[in-house]
Amino acid sequence: MTHVPVMTAEVLRVLRPERGGLFVDCTVGLGGHARALLEAGATRLIGLDRDLDALAHARDTLAPFGDRVRLVHADYRAIDEVLDRERVDLVDGTLADLGVSSLQFDAPGRGFSFQRDEPLDMRMDRTGGDTAADLVARSTERELADAIFQYGDERFSRRIARAIVDARAQAPVQTTGQLAAIVRRAIRRPARSGRGPMRIDPATRTFQALRIWVNQELEGLDRFLETAARRLRAGARLVVITFHSLEDRIVKHTLRALEHRDDALAHVLTKKPVVPSDDEVDRNPRARSAKLRAAERTR
Repeated sequence: MTHVPVMTAEVLRVLRPERGGLFVDCTVGLGGHARALLEAGATRLIGLDRDLDALAHARDTLAPFGDRVRLVHADYRAIDEVLDRERVDLVDGTLADLGVSSLQFDAPGRGFSFQRDEPLDMRMDRTGGDTAADLVARSTERELADAIFQYGDERFSRRIARAIVDARAQAPVQTTGQLAAIVRRAIRRPARSGRGPMRIDPATRTFQALRIWVNQELEGLDRFLETAARRLRAGARLVVITFHSLEDRIVKHTLRALEHRDDALAHVLTKKPVVPSDDEVDRNPRARSAKLRAAERTR
């Protein structure tokens, strides 16, 4: 499976693994960033991920590093509990790449993409929790509209929610193809423009919203940032990569708040987010929306 980690050079420049020490990759995914950190000099690495399929790939990717690597099935927000279990007090650098991995988008049967008609799942952790189909089946019209508007910034959210409720009254909405077709009919415009630049598929924002809702991607992000900062040694750094404005806004404001508290827990290193170079976007179009922010533990 092809996987290109985003902004690897920028991550290495900020985290400075050549100093050695213990690093935490809170969203290890397929292991690309983790491998780069270890190759650049990190002594040890703890990798977390809530996706068991991703962990299996990361285990293969990082196998050459042997016992320098510890992989844990856990949500990134459980960093405190994981480090306590590993009997680790402070670490020398932490990374959280909050994007959906290539595995999740591309592997059949995961339900993240409407490019194939498959079960409407969207869970990053398939060991439990509601699927997107579950939420579509039982949520009220208002709950659907609010989620699609809040998490997808979709101005037709009420129209889409009404269409979903009408459709599920006739038959359960259980596949990505069904949902995409419902959204497209509700918005009443073609999926692609036949002339000029490609237009975004009308279902894109609704699928993003459901994915964020299913995985509770925004809940607890601010608390994670404070916890991760507290678990850094003085002078160690935290790097966070986001892929949509809702996450980036939380990261931006939380890091600023940590800097301006009475105890000045962290110093923000990125007054503006670092974005991929044009060359990287050309090589890896999925990097286009990435934004990197970083902070350093001050004491």
